[in-house]
Amino acid sequence: MDRKTVREHLLARPEAIEDFPFGPEVAVFRVRGKMFALLGHREGVDSVNLKCDPDEAQALRDIFPGVIPGYHMDKKHWNTVLLDGTVPDYEIERMMDRSYGLIVKGLRKVEREALEFAHGADTIYR
Repeated sequence: MDRKTVREHLLARPEAIEDFPFGPEVAVFRVRGKMFALLGHREGVDSVNLKCDPDEAQALRDIFPGVIPGYHMDKKHWNTVLLDGTVPDYEIERMMDRSYGLIVKGLRKVEREALEFAHGADTIYR
């Protein structure tokens, strides 16, 4: 999966926005002000940081060589996924969707329920 495809997938999530608080090379994707992905470039390879359940985060690191502890993030809850072809596209899509869903679940109840009502829980937590 390439950077353009990752960006398009992240922006397709309900109410997702992109901004550049760390400069033009690092895109941050947010929902209701909370970051759910960070798209950058690390050691010559594009990468995306994604939130993850701690147990799943470690399992993904054990399975895929392109999944490493979150670069400049809480390594218990965030993974960096290298876009180097070692992780299947469908798995990267699943991780992006899961990251988004975890952030939405952590929103204040009123914000979470507004998103679920406007877009449907199936769309939010796919």
